[in-house]
Amino acid sequence: MSEKDRLRTYRGKRNFDTTAEPSGDHTAARDDEEPAFVVQIHDASTMHFDFRLEVDGVLKSWSIPKGPSTDPHDKRLAVPTEDHPLDYRDFEGVIPHDEYGGGTVIVWDRGTYRPAGHDKRDRPVPFEEALENGHATFDLHGEKLRGRYALTRFKGHEDKPTWLLVRKGSGGSGGTPDPRRARSARSGRTLRQVAEEAEGSDGT
Repeated sequence: MSEKDRLRTYRGKRNFDTTAEPSGDHTAARDDEEPAFVVQIHDASTMHFDFRLEVDGVLKSWSIPKGPSTDPHDKRLAVPTEDHPLDYRDFEGVIPHDEYGGGTVIVWDRGTYRPAGHDKRDRPVPFEEALENGHATFDLHGEKLRGRYALTRFKGHEDKPTWLLVRKGSGGSGGTPDPRRARSARSGRTLRQVAEEAEGSDGT
């Protein structure tokens, strides 16, 4: 499937005349050899974290209500959402409330990741294949999240599978920060500051 086809759902939900979200019409530049990941906090109809991994030219995305945790004992529900364009990893701002996903977004963490899955013969498994099979492990190299994590599909309808995101091995006990107090890894701003600056730029 082409990148254009993979972004069909993403583009169909948005009016790019009114939202500042990237359309994905232009290929995003990549400086790192390893694929990118980003975790965004999204204060929409419900507060949640969006976890995104670069896979085959797009950002595979999951909505995580409680956010990723550094504690291996925490199992975080991860609900798949539509693929996003690569340049969405830098998006931070306010989506108009009459748009899909209306609300404030900050880049909570960002960096690269390395696939870590192996088969029974200890051979590396292509990451996209691991996701299709329902279990993918990877090492995050972020500004806040570091170490091995796993995404596992465990139940749900075929068209709406449900996943768990879990920290593997030893980790911290800090869990996940309060999203309303958390600061952006990109700008150092909180959700409130991003929203207030957007209001100020609109003259309201």
